[in-house]
Amino acid sequence: MRTLLTVWPYALVFSAVFIWAYAPEFILNRRSRKLPSSQDGGSLRLATLVQIPATAAAFVVALAGKFGALERQRLWFWVGVGSMVVGGLLRRHCFRMLGPSFTAVVVVAPGQQVVERGAYRWVRHPSYTAAAVFYAGLTLALGNWISVAIILSAAVLTYAYRVRIEERALLDALGEPYRSYMGRTKRFIPMVF
Repeated sequence: MRTLLTVWPYALVFSAVFIWAYAPEFILNRRSRKLPSSQDGGSLRLATLVQIPATAAAFVVALAGKFGALERQRLWFWVGVGSMVVGGLLRRHCFRMLGPSFTAVVVVAPGQQVVERGAYRWVRHPSYTAAAVFYAGLTLALGNWISVAIILSAAVLTYAYRVRIEERALLDALGEPYRSYMGRTKRFIPMVF
């Protein structure tokens, strides 16, 4: 079964949503290149080295279409595209809430404050939740369960490492205010995890 990514107008819808959701990431990465990365622990490099090949592999698997095609492709396509939009919107919200503190590399500036507004009121890492929702949507839109497994495995691996690095840097720099915030909030999903 061939993926809907090769069928008009699905290809156009997917491409437009993908570009809309991903364009701010390119700007963020470009802006962050100038920042010191001593606190990052190589987490941006790991994410790049794992997620880009995983995303490429997920596309190849879906486009090959020989194994793992999901039944009810149209349903999963629209659920996926909707999830990509939700993930993109939440990620943009996180950009606004953190302002200049939102960077591609882990950097905690002296005097930085703990942000507890918007989605950060309920979870410590809503931007990673947003990315996971986006990636889940991307793979569902691809219409292949093997693609879903590839992308989500890469996301779990990279974000698990990144969160440890980021929380350690925040604790070291912000101390008790961040420790207290950690005690009041979950990492990714309000009241759950």
